[in-house]
Amino acid sequence: MKLLYDGKTKSLLAKEDGTLILKFKDDVTGADGKIDPGANTVLGRVEGKGNASLRLSQYFFTRLQGEGIPSHFIAADPEKNTMTVKKAVTFGRGLEFICRLQAYGSFLRRYGSYARELQDLNYLVEITLKDDERGDPLINDDTLLALAIMTPAQLETAKDLTRRVTKLVERELAAKSLRLIDIKFEFGLVDDAVAVIDEISGDNMRVMDQEGNFLNQKELCAAFLTP
Repeated sequence: MKLLYDGKTKSLLAKEDGTLILKFKDDVTGADGKIDPGANTVLGRVEGKGNASLRLSQYFFTRLQGEGIPSHFIAADPEKNTMTVKKAVTFGRGLEFICRLQAYGSFLRRYGSYARELQDLNYLVEITLKDDERGDPLINDDTLLALAIMTPAQLETAKDLTRRVTKLVERELAAKSLRLIDIKFEFGLVDDAVAVIDEISGDNMRVMDQEGNFLNQKELCAAFLTP
C-alpha cells in the first residue's frame, strides 16, 4: 500500500484495487492542555483512542447504509484500526460542515456577545475550509458558489445530509442518555454523488452525559457501544 496522506488523527493509504485505507491513530487534538475534537493541534496520544474512533465510525456508517445515505464506507477491521473506503473527490481542498445543536466552542468565541453557552441553535449548519494555517475559516454559501467550490445542488444536498445525519446520530446517542452538542462532517463525490466521507466518531462530535460532563473519544465509545 502507498501512503497518500498522514494527518493528525488518521493516515490515508491507497490499495492496488483502487480502494483506500484509513488508519486510525491514538493521537488526540486539543487546546490549552485539554482534549478538544474541534482543535487543530495534536495534544498527545491516548492509547485505544484510534480503535474507539474506528468502532464508532463503523457503527454509524453501517447505520447510514441502512438508511440509504451515501457514504464512502466499505468495511472496517477493528483489530487493525483500519477502515476500507471508496475514493472520493473532495470539494476544493476540503470542507467541514458543522451542525450545531447548542452553542459551544468556537461558536461562543466568535459570538460570545450574542450567544450564551449551550443556547439552543436548532441544527444550525456552518461551513469551514479545511485549512489549518488559516484556522479553518468560515465560508458562506454565496462564496462557495462564487468560487465554484460547489454547485447549488451539491451545496443543498450536503446541508440536507448534514442535518439528516446529525438527527440520526442525536437519536442514537439519546437512546443511551447522551446529549449531542455539535458534530462536523466531511463530504465528497463518490460515484458522482454527494456522500459522507472521513469518519463519524468522538473525533468530530461533542457529547455530554447526564451529569453535564463532556466525554472523550474512549469514554464515548464505552458509554455508547456497551450493551
